Amino acid sequence: LKALSNDVKKNLQQPLAEISEAAMSAGLLVPEIRVAVRTGDTPAWDRLQMVRRPPHILITTPESLYLLLTAAKSREILRDVRTVIVDEIHAVAPNKRGAHLALSLERLEAIASSPPVRIGLSATQRPIETIAAFLVGQRPRPTLPFHTGELVRPCRVIDVGHRRQMDLAIEVPRDELGAVATNSVWSDIYDRVAELVRGHRSTLVFVNTRRLAERVAHHLNERLRESLGTQVVAAHHGSLSRQIRLTAEEQLKRGQTRVVVATASLELGIDVGTVDLVCQIGSPRAISVCLQRIGRSGHWVGALPKGRLFATTRDELIECAALVRAIRSGDLDYIEVPRAPLDILAQQIVASVATQEWGEDDLYDLCRRAYPYRELDRKEFDAVVRMLADGIATRRGRGSAYLHHDRINRRIRPRRGARLAAITSGGAIPDTASYVVIAEPDGVVVGSVDEDLRWRVWQGTSFCSATPRGGFGGWRPARCGSRMPTERRRPFRSGAVRRRHAPLSSPQTWPASGTNWTGSCDLILGTREKCAKADASRPSDGWRANAGWTAGQPSRLSITWRPAGGFWERSRHNAPSLPNASLTKEAGCNWLSTLPSAAASIGLGGLRSASGSA
Repeated sequence: LKALSNDVKKNLQQPLAEISEAAMSAGLLVPEIRVAVRTGDTPAWDRLQMVRRPPHILITTPESLYLLLTAAKSREILRDVRTVIVDEIHAVAPNKRGAHLALSLERLEAIASSPPVRIGLSATQRPIETIAAFLVGQRPRPTLPFHTGELVRPCRVIDVGHRRQMDLAIEVPRDELGAVATNSVWSDIYDRVAELVRGHRSTLVFVNTRRLAERVAHHLNERLRESLGTQVVAAHHGSLSRQIRLTAEEQLKRGQTRVVVATASLELGIDVGTVDLVCQIGSPRAISVCLQRIGRSGHWVGALPKGRLFATTRDELIECAALVRAIRSGDLDYIEVPRAPLDILAQQIVASVATQEWGEDDLYDLCRRAYPYRELDRKEFDAVVRMLADGIATRRGRGSAYLHHDRINRRIRPRRGARLAAITSGGAIPDTASYVVIAEPDGVVVGSVDEDLRWRVWQGTSFCSATPRGGFGGWRPARCGSRMPTERRRPFRSGAVRRRHAPLSSPQTWPASGTNWTGSCDLILGTREKCAKADASRPSDGWRANAGWTAGQPSRLSITWRPAGGFWERSRHNAPSLPNASLTKEAGCNWLSTLPSAAASIGLGGLRSASGSA
């Protein structure tokens, strides 16, 4: 949705500028119409300016709307909202993000001076009546003299159909497909995609994972470098930095890039200019996803969308065949709206109460007006409020109490820290730590890596990715933390991560090869707890470190390092890498095995072993 928001803003700015120019030429004074984007990519300065000078048109995401409704200053600029347009509504309706958005829309209407008009847009929604009910929510029927429990709200449905003529086909490699894709199958796919790219002005290649996007982009760059140049392939996915993604989008729209390999980041309603062909590698696993991706080609009046599906296995071949058959027959995926997810309800209750005091019945009615919570039982609502008011029982006592519940007067008020908890913990997207990757010494933000990858890399790990200029290179993390500076390295192989033996990571200057050196270091095992002090020495024939095991057992651990090829290779911190390592067990120290490729590092500050157990 971030790329979609930026695209909508750009498509609004040009006609608004032309309207102003036409008015000025006619001698008319037209007020300025400001457009702003508020997403997770928006810089802090732009967010501050949006509060100081509210825009007339605000483009945002469900999570950012939730934050705007919860924060005190931004909440005030939403009181004059007249119209809410939910674009690509099918993408949020069948999951918890949709339930989150439905409650946010009800909160917006509660603070607005007048109920805003809601408009939903999508080319792939079925059944459309369910999506319409999800969009507008429900209210008690006003014409009845008493409340019967029936919730309705008027809505007008405009269905222009979703079927569109398409040039759609399945590409099969020359080798026989199997249960898994072999190297020869991938080579055939890369060759065929490169051939299609040469025959079209611009091509968009969709894959299902970020790792595959980098790998496909790397192989296409190798095949197209000689014929088309070095700046014709770009990658686009959520792990790349905002500037790199915007650059790839602009280059594709201007025709400067012949092919962009993307994940779902360029899927929803993006006007990507003159894209002639869309290639989908692997099964998209949904009819609506396939229609959205193929629809990125021929995105102008009178053009014919053209798409090619590449099956990598036998199972994907069957799925692709079923997709093509369903699209040609006009079928769509059936969307089911989840019923009353209570975790989302708890988030929105805390956020609503953090902004103002509520009565029990009023807050319950607000939640029931959202379509996913139309059948919310009062007992479930009371149980959630009770949990948020009483907290959660742990061994250390009760905690996480965000509300004060006055059961006598039936009022709900916020506790201290409720607003901060709502702002920092809201949303339905799984919360995973993200680590910024910075290319040093330039200081360029390459992108980010998720928490699971962070714990599988260390200093000396190399990986391949797309550079800001569209080429390809490798990076080696110089430090693993919340911000990971990296060194530019030549790529070792495409799209994979190879764990090298960790170097001696002390930033201090090491003596040259062939000299004697003696020092001390700390011995740290897999639990990262300091176990012993070790005496380390470096004679001219290698590296040795001995440490006493201090866990109460009379045993010793001996670790011997030997240089590769008789010389020491220095890293960025003047630290030699250690390609060969062996773990030697002695009496009482029971290691699983001797691991020549054990990942370990030794230096003035620490000796770490990530493999083996004692």
